[in-house]
Amino acid sequence: MRTTLLAAIVLLLSNIPPVSADVTSAERTMVLVQTINGAITPKSVRASGTGFVSAHNMMYRHSITIYDADSMELVATIPDTIIPSSFGITGYSGSYKGAPVEGAYSPDGRYLYVTNYSMYGKGLTREGTDICKPADNYDRSFLYRIDTSNWKIDSIYKVGTVPKVVAVSPDNKYVLVTNWCSYDLYVISVASQKVIKTLKIGAYPRGIVISKDSQFAFVAQMGGDVVHKITLGNWSDELLKVGHNPRALVLSPDNAILYATLNLSGKVIAYDLSQKKVIKSVKTGDATRSLDISTDGTALFVVNFNSGTVSKVRTSDFSILQTLKVCEQPIGVTYEPLHQRTWVACYLGQIKIFNDSLKQ
Repeated sequence: MRTTLLAAIVLLLSNIPPVSADVTSAERTMVLVQTINGAITPKSVRASGTGFVSAHNMMYRHSITIYDADSMELVATIPDTIIPSSFGITGYSGSYKGAPVEGAYSPDGRYLYVTNYSMYGKGLTREGTDICKPADNYDRSFLYRIDTSNWKIDSIYKVGTVPKVVAVSPDNKYVLVTNWCSYDLYVISVASQKVIKTLKIGAYPRGIVISKDSQFAFVAQMGGDVVHKITLGNWSDELLKVGHNPRALVLSPDNAILYATLNLSGKVIAYDLSQKKVIKSVKTGDATRSLDISTDGTALFVVNFNSGTVSKVRTSDFSILQTLKVCEQPIGVTYEPLHQRTWVACYLGQIKIFNDSLKQ
């Protein structure tokens, strides 16, 4: 009887419609509405903005799983096995498995791009690690493009060693990939479907966010204390001092403020791009990993890996509105705008979903 009642409550909460637009995200409360289990080990989750959420399950499951953002049900499981020769890639023999790390959707939601930490197959003997440098000469990896109309891999791109984050410019002109062990950023032209630029970043490039007008890309150098502000097109690079170990990045809706997690200190910072300085900082937990921002820009959602928590931070004053125990090793987070839900990737095999539509 008690189990039935709890299930009914969860169902009721998950179907509460979003509150009116005049109620900001900062005025709402996160409430757990769904836990997804199964054959997953999500390193990250990503909302398409068009009704889907993807989870990228590394080498432990060799898959990308796709969920309906409304029902929160699994709609597709995509194996990470490819045959490079079938895509016109020479130097490889037979099939290869990947290790999906992060994903990004094209602006229209037609394609999902997924990085692979490493590849496994004939001739590949030097798998990258988390502690590395370009001179180690680890095997290069691939970026996949997945057609969301049928959830099939339809293109692959050879990138650097241990690629991490991928981002697509809002004008759909460029796809950017940070390569952890080769210390660089690859730029792929959507028009030519080729890598057109390689930019040196420095130790451990990771997070990427691109301005709404597609003029600038911001790239976190996790092995340092800077974010690289790169002008798309002429590829000039300005260094922004944000604090040690920047990992994940998002921009405010007006593109005036850059938000970053600082992994070792457990902090989130706000960097004013016109003043060129950090203007706010707050410690949310131990090992802040990923973050996302609500559509209205009033709240940040931050996962704290070692603390096992997710925090909600008000952007106006950096007050911590909520910190919830979520799971062991929460590592990825995405804000799904159509249903105002926060999806949290738990590395050990779960996804937790929170409604963000209840008034405090």
